[in-house]
Amino acid sequence: MTSTASGIPRRTILQGSAATTVLACTRAETRPVTHPETGPTPPPPPGVPTTAVSLTINTTRYSLAVDNRTTLLDLLRERLELTGAKKGCDHGQCGACTVLVNGRRTLSCLTLALRHEGDSITTIEGLGQPGNLHPLQAAFLHHDGFQCGYCTPGQICSAAGMLAEWRNGSPSLHTSPDNPHPGLTDDELRERMSGNLCRCSAYPNIADAIRTVAEQSA
Repeated sequence: MTSTASGIPRRTILQGSAATTVLACTRAETRPVTHPETGPTPPPPPGVPTTAVSLTINTTRYSLAVDNRTTLLDLLRERLELTGAKKGCDHGQCGACTVLVNGRRTLSCLTLALRHEGDSITTIEGLGQPGNLHPLQAAFLHHDGFQCGYCTPGQICSAAGMLAEWRNGSPSLHTSPDNPHPGLTDDELRERMSGNLCRCSAYPNIADAIRTVAEQSA
């Protein structure tokens, strides 16, 4: 095992860095939302077309006057300070902004906030907390399923939705009448997670993390 100049094993440092990355994905909500009815920031200024929206985010109910042009991603990040979901491409191509809407994975950069009246939304902050990680968060940490960590919240939210789809028998490109519920082979996993990109190319470790959780809950 190699050591750094300080004498600390390199793997120990890497494990500490990995833990910091995953826990950061659960702590983006640490700035308190003082007024859930309106959000921590003022509503849009007078003259801006708005729509009243009531929705549940991570089990907290919000009633907000929302600029009609606001995406769900911008509502989460700019209005409610839930910055776990990332703005990557802002065109629905990278998956970094993935959240769960009524249990289904959704690209929050492509949907307007006003479309989600009455919906229940779960972001990475709502999946787990320090000391009580979601199984996928724990598996990503154990398997080093990231490098820079930018795509990690979207990867984990997408994996949570994908596993629910897979368990419920939702079809994929590899589903056939002869094999309506295929196992999570490499091809099956790649196809089902193809909407989430990792610029660091940590795909093998991501796949190992997801497959571990799938096997644990089988």
